Amino acid sequence: MTHQEKTSKIRKEINAAYFQLKKAYPIFNYQNTLGLIIFLGSILAIGFTSYFWYKGEIASWLMIIINAFFMGVLHEIEHDLIHWLYFKGNKVVHHFMLFVVWILRPLTVNPWIRRTLHLHHHKFSGTLHDVEERSVTNGEKWTFKRFLTTADVVLGGLMRLGVMFKDMDKEVKAGRLKLEISHKLRKFMFLSIIPITIIAHVVLYFFFGDLILDYFHKTFNTSFVLPEFIKESLDWLNIIIYTILLPNLLRQFSLHFITSNMHYFGDVEDGNVMEQTQVLTVWWTFPFQLFCFFFGWTHSIHHFVVNETFYIRHIGRKKAQEVLKKYGVRFNDLGTFKRANRFHNHD
Repeated sequence: MTHQEKTSKIRKEINAAYFQLKKAYPIFNYQNTLGLIIFLGSILAIGFTSYFWYKGEIASWLMIIINAFFMGVLHEIEHDLIHWLYFKGNKVVHHFMLFVVWILRPLTVNPWIRRTLHLHHHKFSGTLHDVEERSVTNGEKWTFKRFLTTADVVLGGLMRLGVMFKDMDKEVKAGRLKLEISHKLRKFMFLSIIPITIIAHVVLYFFFGDLILDYFHKTFNTSFVLPEFIKESLDWLNIIIYTILLPNLLRQFSLHFITSNMHYFGDVEDGNVMEQTQVLTVWWTFPFQLFCFFFGWTHSIHHFVVNETFYIRHIGRKKAQEVLKKYGVRFNDLGTFKRANRFHNHD
């Protein structure tokens, strides 16, 4: 079979499985209601956990882990919203949900702008101008630099802009990318981090800088410390740093690590969904999967069946994974870490 025929059969069989699931459990047809319940439940869980931490009844590490998990759920809600899967007919509720999931995950890019970047990703996944995936280190060799910038979409993103722009110019010259789309992608990449994403990252830069300087000051009696007004600002922002930013840093590193290594890059055949992703379930990825709601287990399904909610993907993942495996979608291709996420081995 051609890759188009395989893709068509995968979509048909997974959609049939979803149809049977919804037929057996009609509650899944109440898509807006379920999305809103999960959205509100996650926010309440984050709020209660943060409150008990503030009262000293929960340790900081436990609060960070719990909040990171539910922020991972909110990321899935945002992803569904980007695909207009909740309240498409009620724009007020839809945009309110999109705003809240962004504010509770401020290290991420503007979701309204991300919608354009994400839809471009679906259309051109794995290409040199798939800027959404490249922004989270997809396609780079595994070095200390990649590890350090995996969660950082500001400084990390700026560090790779030069290479990305050169590649986009090549794509335009080769006729694989329209000039106006190239200009739009460049503009949106900058606009997507202004101002909330930049501010949130800068706060963390100062937070970790303060910790490092204090360590050297106490250990080696160095004289380098942050100015007092910055220390006072960090004290004032302490609750936000611990309840929102640090859990998001854990969540974002986990998500970017999983997504950048389950997507293939650079040598993907144009329009071949079979080569765009793999299913990543190997046991040692579990800690990372936990904070991105097991993204590696189910995201490949999404590339074949786009307009379905994340909870349906998870509930129906066993059958869907059987279908993917039957038609040759890769599972746990760990060679991707050595190949800089290329689909083929070019040695």
